[in-house]
Amino acid sequence: MQNFDFYNPTRIVFGEGTITRLDELVPAGARVLVLYGGGSAERNGTLAEVQAALGQRRVQRFGGIEPNPSYETLIKAVELVRRDQIDFLLAVGGGSVIDGTKFVAAAAGYEGEPWEIMQTRGKHVARALPIGCVLTLPATGSEMNCFSVVTRKSLQAKFGFSSPHVFPRFSVLDPVKTYTLPPRQIANGAVDAFVHVMEQYLTYPVNAPVQDRYAEGLLQTLIEVGPQALATPEDYAVRANLMWAATQALNGLIGAGVPQDWATHMIGHELTALYGLDHAQTLAAVLPSLLNDRRAAKRAKLLQYAARVWNIHDGEEDARIDAAITRTRAFFESLGVKTRLSDYGIGADAIDRIVAQLELHGMTALGEHRDIDLATSRRILEASL
Repeated sequence: MQNFDFYNPTRIVFGEGTITRLDELVPAGARVLVLYGGGSAERNGTLAEVQAALGQRRVQRFGGIEPNPSYETLIKAVELVRRDQIDFLLAVGGGSVIDGTKFVAAAAGYEGEPWEIMQTRGKHVARALPIGCVLTLPATGSEMNCFSVVTRKSLQAKFGFSSPHVFPRFSVLDPVKTYTLPPRQIANGAVDAFVHVMEQYLTYPVNAPVQDRYAEGLLQTLIEVGPQALATPEDYAVRANLMWAATQALNGLIGAGVPQDWATHMIGHELTALYGLDHAQTLAAVLPSLLNDRRAAKRAKLLQYAARVWNIHDGEEDARIDAAITRTRAFFESLGVKTRLSDYGIGADAIDRIVAQLELHGMTALGEHRDIDLATSRRILEASL
């Protein structure tokens, strides 16, 4: 295991009925802006619960944050925060709303052009407004990390940034709030969390058995509860375990002291920016082909993954690796998430455009060894068709 410095200040308040705890979690004199996505939080009563829990605090709302939150929308929230001297942000939603809220928190007091935060990956963020979260969609782990991804539609660019200043102060996780989610969002969430774990786990051995076993346990949990969450939408135990697994998948702990990949995400971001695919759809399409292409560099961990996660022990090594990749693809498909770019109407004629965007955005040395160049990305994309 490599040296590391693990820090995570987010307080998790987990369980049914925990929205009422907002009264003790949000400062009494705060001027609060509640940020949310579409109308579901209003229709299912979550916003009303939040408003009631906040009591007599001065509260404003900002809705309409999209899946894959856009800079164009978020900058309007930044203007509102500055104008009305908001001093606490409360995200009510899934990863997109939380990611967007982190950007607003960092941009509100940023002295330069706010898009620079994304261009510099958060390097110059010196402060941010405090954030709290009410999670309604288990997927990204954004409720317990300091990462954010934002799309600027006018540039067809999807970038991420990180800063310790945007760790949520707290996150309220009530599994009951996931009961009314559409199946597509639950399936996407399970895929997203699964690939988050894979990006930190499936690299090369560094004598980190604690991190490996932790990651493998999360993968097995997702394989088990993902289909159950679709089959029994109001099973509290299933939804609770899915929610907690997704949070653990990207709160920093399984990635501490181990190499990380993230090439699947970087390639996937370009697919979303160009073609509007759901984030999880891009991951499901890219990951199997990437694992197959990188089987030599990832050989030891692929064999470990086959044995420990999928219980594949028999046969030649290459056959075991093939079987593990096939099982991975089948898992995504079993959730209803397609694993070929052609399933989303993206053909061979799109490859040049995607590779050009990777080059434009500096994504020319990806992966744990920084050796996934543009030619390799092209090969992976072609195999994903």
